[in-house]
Amino acid sequence: MYKKQLTKEQALQKLKHYCSYQERCHHEVKQKLYDLGVSKRDHDEIISTLIEEGYLNEERFAIAFAGGRWRMKQWGRVKIKYELKQRQVSEYSIKKALKQISEEEYLRVLKELADEKYGSLKGEHYLARKKKTMDYLLQRGFEMELVKGVIN
Repeated sequence: MYKKQLTKEQALQKLKHYCSYQERCHHEVKQKLYDLGVSKRDHDEIISTLIEEGYLNEERFAIAFAGGRWRMKQWGRVKIKYELKQRQVSEYSIKKALKQISEEEYLRVLKELADEKYGSLKGEHYLARKKKTMDYLLQRGFEMELVKGVIN
């Protein structure tokens, strides 16, 4: 299929809209540039323009992503960190984003999820209930030490 080549200005306008709609990471913007068929020599210039004008900010993206996944999906720090690494976000931005999650609330939610899951496994042997609850919490991205502490 033949794609129409966009000019640098057209691509920049499309990406400004793309980035203003929702926070984006650099990786997503690069992928969008490829999808739009923009020539590779223009990529760096377009991305730097988006950064200069405040449309693209990796740190802001990481904080929004981590906060959203924590509040809406109640993911643990391990899973959030993994997802941010998949999106090629810098280690500095990941650490800054994870610091935004309050420790007290994190432990409270972990305990609530553990109690809820353990309570839902009523007909099973207590060791099986503990194992399934532990697996569930680890799959949600909580740290092994914290999970062991809550389960025991």
